[in-house]
Amino acid sequence: MRFFSLLTATLVVVFLYALVLERDSLRAWASGAATEENPEGDGIALPEQLVAVVAVKSQARSVENALLLRGETEASRQVVVSSETSSRVVSEPIRKGAFVEAGQLLCELDPGTRPSAVAEARARVSEAQANEVAARIDINAAERLGEGGYASETRVATARAAQEAALAGVQAAEAGVAAAEKEIERLSIRAPFAGLLESDTAELGALMQPGTPCATVIQLDPVKLVGFVPETQVADITVGALAGARLTSGHEVSGAVTFLSRSSDPQTRTFRVEIEIPNPDFSILDGQTAEILIASSGSDAHLLPGSALTLSNDGTLGVRIVGEGDIANFAPVNYIRDTPEGVWLSGLPDEVIVITEGQEYVGNGEKVEVHFAENSQ
Repeated sequence: MRFFSLLTATLVVVFLYALVLERDSLRAWASGAATEENPEGDGIALPEQLVAVVAVKSQARSVENALLLRGETEASRQVVVSSETSSRVVSEPIRKGAFVEAGQLLCELDPGTRPSAVAEARARVSEAQANEVAARIDINAAERLGEGGYASETRVATARAAQEAALAGVQAAEAGVAAAEKEIERLSIRAPFAGLLESDTAELGALMQPGTPCATVIQLDPVKLVGFVPETQVADITVGALAGARLTSGHEVSGAVTFLSRSSDPQTRTFRVEIEIPNPDFSILDGQTAEILIASSGSDAHLLPGSALTLSNDGTLGVRIVGEGDIANFAPVNYIRDTPEGVWLSGLPDEVIVITEGQEYVGNGEKVEVHFAENSQ
């Protein structure tokens, strides 16, 4: 009994193998057609029975491709505003989160004796200018006396040297005034651009040294989306391409590519891409995770029902198409993306008839009875 059970199981496996994997050869043998294994075509000839299938006429259309990346938001600008001189803070602090305009005062420092230094530098300019006027008068007198033979050439040369020294003194004094006035300017630490304070400004009475932070200013309008593109896809992205993203909060945003790195990260072999997003209400924060879609170059593709997809015997994704004489054949396709209306597929002729129902019961080279769907394109 056990022998007959094993025999039955073996026959069932052989039958299923022939039915599923060798269905084209089985049909050819059953119809009496010639095959590689049976070149004489001496199978059992059966009456031709056409398989009824449902199909659509499809016309290729241009479709935009998109690259999906994981990334995060990033402030378009962020800077720590620091002191350039030494003094104590004499202004009340501005609390973090406040919006500041470009040029707004953040930290005011005690001027100390700096105003006196400016006055002294200006006095030196006046003194140097007076010396320069005297030197000019002296050289004029020396040149006139020299013309009349009453002064030697040595005196004229000495007068000219004195005038040049006086001019140099004026320039040095003016440079001293500029340095003293610049030191006064450093007492007022201002915002370099409009943005939000990420930290409180320095506290009243705090001692500031060159390099001591006054505040951190961050600019979130516009904000950047930053992602990293694999080297196999970097050629599909261009600066100016449209892009969109969905944040973890569910917020959807859109913008355009503003930067694509020309050198890859040595560790990941990916290229940095930046997208600029308007953010007037500051609802997008720095460091939020985002799924980014970037439009790439378009291609011709067909929009077909997902039910049209099938697999060949070797596992290749494709569809069954109907050619001349209502003969069905397998056609491999490239999957682009899924949509609520269907799937976008490339790799097919511009005009094609695709079987959407019954393709699993049809083999290559088999004639079919085609019924077109009502919504055929």
